[in-house]
Amino acid sequence: MSAQAAGRAVISGAKAAGRGADKSVLNKEAKRNPELYILFGVMSGAFGLAGYYLGRKPTSASSEAKVKVASESMPWQSESPNESDAKYQYHPGGNLNNAPKDAPSALNTVIVPNVNLPKVFFLLPGSDYQVMTVVTLVAAVVRLFRIYQPSSVVFDEVHFGGFASKYIKGRFFMDVHPPLAKLLLTLAGWLAGFDGEFDFKDIGKDYLEPGVPYVAMRLLPAVCGILTLTAAMGAGLIIFENGLLTQARLILLDSPLMIMTAFTALAFTSFTNQHEQGPSKAFEPSWWFWLAMTGLGLGATVSVKWVGLFTIAWVGSLTVLQLWILLGDYKTVTPHVVARIFCLIIIPLTFYMGMFAIHFICLVNPGDGDGFMSSEFQATLNSKSMQDVPVDIAFGSRVSIRHHNTQGGYLHSHNLMYPTGSKQQQITLYPHKDENNIWLLENQTQPLGIDGEPINGTSAWDVTSPPTYIKDGDTLKLYHLPTHRRLHSHDVRPPVTEADWQNEVSAYGYEGFDGDANDYFRVEIIKKLSDGEEAKNRLRTIQTKFKLVHVMTGCVLFSHKVKLPEWASEQQEVTCAKGGTLPNSVWYIEQNEHPQLGQSAEKVNYRNPGFFGKFWELQKVMWHTNAGLVESHAWDSRPPSWPILRRGINFWGKDHRQIYLIGNPVVWWSSTLAVVIFVTFKGLAVLRWQRGFNDYDNTVFKRFDYEVGTSVLGWAFHYFPFYLMQRQLFLHHYFPALYFAVIALCQIYDYVTTRIPGIGLRQRPLIGRLGAVIFLALSMIVFALYSPLAYGNPWTQSACNQVKLFSTWDWDCNTFFDDYSQYATQSINANADVHKTDSPLIPTNAAEPPKQPAAGDQKPLQDQGISDAPEAPPPAVASHSVISREEKVEFRDQDGNILDAEQVKALEGKVSFQTRYETRTRMVDSEGNEVNPEQLPGVAPPHPDAEGIDRETVGIPEPDVQEKPAAQRAVEADESKEQSIAQSDKGAAKPASEGNEATAI
Repeated sequence: MSAQAAGRAVISGAKAAGRGADKSVLNKEAKRNPELYILFGVMSGAFGLAGYYLGRKPTSASSEAKVKVASESMPWQSESPNESDAKYQYHPGGNLNNAPKDAPSALNTVIVPNVNLPKVFFLLPGSDYQVMTVVTLVAAVVRLFRIYQPSSVVFDEVHFGGFASKYIKGRFFMDVHPPLAKLLLTLAGWLAGFDGEFDFKDIGKDYLEPGVPYVAMRLLPAVCGILTLTAAMGAGLIIFENGLLTQARLILLDSPLMIMTAFTALAFTSFTNQHEQGPSKAFEPSWWFWLAMTGLGLGATVSVKWVGLFTIAWVGSLTVLQLWILLGDYKTVTPHVVARIFCLIIIPLTFYMGMFAIHFICLVNPGDGDGFMSSEFQATLNSKSMQDVPVDIAFGSRVSIRHHNTQGGYLHSHNLMYPTGSKQQQITLYPHKDENNIWLLENQTQPLGIDGEPINGTSAWDVTSPPTYIKDGDTLKLYHLPTHRRLHSHDVRPPVTEADWQNEVSAYGYEGFDGDANDYFRVEIIKKLSDGEEAKNRLRTIQTKFKLVHVMTGCVLFSHKVKLPEWASEQQEVTCAKGGTLPNSVWYIEQNEHPQLGQSAEKVNYRNPGFFGKFWELQKVMWHTNAGLVESHAWDSRPPSWPILRRGINFWGKDHRQIYLIGNPVVWWSSTLAVVIFVTFKGLAVLRWQRGFNDYDNTVFKRFDYEVGTSVLGWAFHYFPFYLMQRQLFLHHYFPALYFAVIALCQIYDYVTTRIPGIGLRQRPLIGRLGAVIFLALSMIVFALYSPLAYGNPWTQSACNQVKLFSTWDWDCNTFFDDYSQYATQSINANADVHKTDSPLIPTNAAEPPKQPAAGDQKPLQDQGISDAPEAPPPAVASHSVISREEKVEFRDQDGNILDAEQVKALEGKVSFQTRYETRTRMVDSEGNEVNPEQLPGVAPPHPDAEGIDRETVGIPEPDVQEKPAAQRAVEADESKEQSIAQSDKGAAKPASEGNEATAI
């Protein structure tokens, strides 16, 4: 009992500690970004006022009189010779014995006096609720069937599952999509016990062995897919649409996007119905409710993906139309405008910003996405902040120099040589703080002592008082303290960017060597980028942005998004560019230390950007990253191919099964046909109107034009903007447009079978119902034929080939067995067919920021010699193989002689030992005889936390653009030359480089 009590005490203590930790994180973030209080206040006030208003005017159905729609009372069912005079009718109180009364309709008359419609949100007969229940149950069965299958990572689960891991770990990442859906997926996983340890790194990686609650995470999109319904026929088409099913069963964003889009469409349609009842119904509780819900839906949609901007454009255009009609009465239009500004602008914007506030609260630790952000942004993350440093820069200052444009990191060197060119010491850009980033700023001449003689040595400026500040135009030398070499450039081509206008930058010299003229660099301050008048005249920490111009050749110290190969740890290339573009040639000093600048010296630090600064910076980075996803993808497609379902996407393939995103041809082609029919109708209607025909005097004609036109307008807003995009696009980008096309299809079918007079169908409703049943049955049959590609079920090659109608439907039928019986005897390897993928966070045209090293991984360079030097790979020697490796510590004297244990013990306390890490390979043959291999050049290490090589930026030479580039050439010219090539297996499932995405709009 005591042990159990102790266990309960430990558990309760851990929970309390967890609650305390969560509270401390919230408090810390709120103090860091006080704007969160303002944002929270605005949101609370908005919803508080809405609640107060609605609370004063109850809107429940119980407070209102019941109604019953009168039979055969629709305008198109009226026997009136002029249908425009017909009215919708209902039985007051729901009593069929009461005589029918006319209902208000904006299409018939502005308002019918003395008609009191009940203030309910949905006026539906009980049969509609029954149908809704049935289709929801059917949708649940279809969406949840074998949702555990496959039990491994599929397509973009690489991205969005990985983001859930980072949220739980609090590691900052960069994605081109807003955070709402990712936060919901994380919440689903966290509630199911996901601890964030699984990395979702590769397609096909097994979920079962590490115990990932992937089914719970997939349930969220599945529930969203279940709830994305329209009317009975439309709901059936949505349920049995294979593409929507495929997306709704995986840890992806498209299903949450669809439910948010559908909710917005529902809310705005309901508001439009309230609006059409005339001025007397305006500003009623139900009117406010649906307008506010429309704004909330817009905020939620755009918080999932920026495709929500197209939904905003759709609602906005129809809102402008509504206000245009009301414009004649300025007393009426003003409150309408104010109401719509509040509900359709302020509420969505506040909701959107609120999602990013939660995003920032969750991601407080450095991660593999902070390299995209500015230094000021990075300084707000845990362990990335720094102490205040002296602001003045003088000769003798020990500084770290940071690149301004690429966020690639610090000017860096280590004791490794270039394998080509001058074969001098490497200069790179390294993204993490390290002793190898420290440079001593020297004057080109030594300072003079009191006797007038030069003071020699690199510490000569430490005793010079007062210190000599470095001004614009001064010439200096940069001395690398850890390796005792100076920054150097000469007319030698760099090892990767072998363009004539680029020179190699190296570290040259040795301790005690005074250097030569190729070590001289002139400081040129960029005044328009520097903060403050003083920073525009002399170097100041953080505030001054400057160029370093090589005096002998006139080239400028330069870096860009090109990585060096493995021999340089895949760090970013640094060159000296003749006429290099300004953004890539800008540097600033971050760390500064000088013996003559004591504690009383003026200090500086990064500005805290606050919530709004971080929010706006992240929006800009998301926008530029999204626009940068221009490389082709194995499964991308362009907008003209989407309505005709020309090509799909290979999501997953393993164990002779496959998941391939392809739509239901019946649904896609019929919905596209519906759009074509309406466009044809609209074109003819405009021509007839221009010629004086009075078609729009007909109620049914006018209603058809407005209702179907609204849906087709939604389709157009969600489809045509993709023609303007040069980025990667995929079939799933068409899903929101498909939803509106399906609604248009159902509306046209409804008008043809029940509303349009003269064709005899509205008098025979059985024909229309039978046609809907047949159409749905056909959709279900086609759905079943292609369902193995959605569920990842067993399939046969013959069945696959029979339904593969076009060569552009490029799934591989040879993946499947010849007979279903072969699946019963199949042995499954959980780790087979795992497709290694590139980083899901970094666009292929951007340098991948290496991960932040764990605490303690980075050793001081004075003790280490080489930044993060790992064990070098053994050299290849014919007929010999490496059997084992060993590590040991050797003690040597100043002459290199090895000391034994007794000699070391005798010297303890008398001498100091300096630690050097070296890697040697000792090879022996099968008889134990040592083999001496040839000396090999040093191999630079990867970063300790690097997840493999970024093969898209390794060793990619820049093409020559022109023999002598102009200094004023735009930055796009350099970036266009920073090409990379994505290598992948032909036909293998591959995640979209969107989460790289960056992921898709």
